Amino acid sequence: MPNPTTVIFDIGGVLVDWDPRFLYEKLMPPGAALDAFLAEVVTADWHFQHDAGRPFAETSAELIARFPHHAELIAAWGPRFNESNRGLVPGMDTLVAELDQGGVPLFAITNFSGEFFPGFRAKYPALFDRFRSILVSGDEKLVKPDLAIYRLALERFGVAAATAVFVDDRADNVAGAEAAGMTGIVFTDAAALRSSLRGLGLPV
Repeated sequence: MPNPTTVIFDIGGVLVDWDPRFLYEKLMPPGAALDAFLAEVVTADWHFQHDAGRPFAETSAELIARFPHHAELIAAWGPRFNESNRGLVPGMDTLVAELDQGGVPLFAITNFSGEFFPGFRAKYPALFDRFRSILVSGDEKLVKPDLAIYRLALERFGVAAATAVFVDDRADNVAGAEAAGMTGIVFTDAAALRSSLRGLGLPV
């Protein structure tokens, strides 16, 4: 099989450092109460609904009904969402720039709320302007690692699976891409990714 010529990235945890804790540690003191709030109220399953396409107005109303004493904190998720990302993952802006300057087509598939993504993208224009297209799960009502989202992305991007390498920090999402015919890389850090991409013959 020939080496891949196109790179498709995940975003959160690969390009941008994202964690709900970054927001809520500004709103609550550190300690057991904050840990419990993140584990029991604004859980991964709850915010995954936004990635799957549910609007924040619906999910927040449901959650506030369950935890009315946390209403103000829950309501903050929407208007202050961008405070849950604190910057680019070290080294990734340089790596993306080198790939782009080397003529490598760049794309992304992200599990992300379609409602929140435009404002998020606007924070990092120098990074995201290098991407030819970004498929957002919340807009498509499909999420990784569902095989359908990878097939839709390849069709929309006009990319053959065998020519693409997919990078994600979650092994299950990488396995989904591999099931769709792509080469997969589980992301750990920029240096390791650079080495893997170079090993595949990409210009970094």
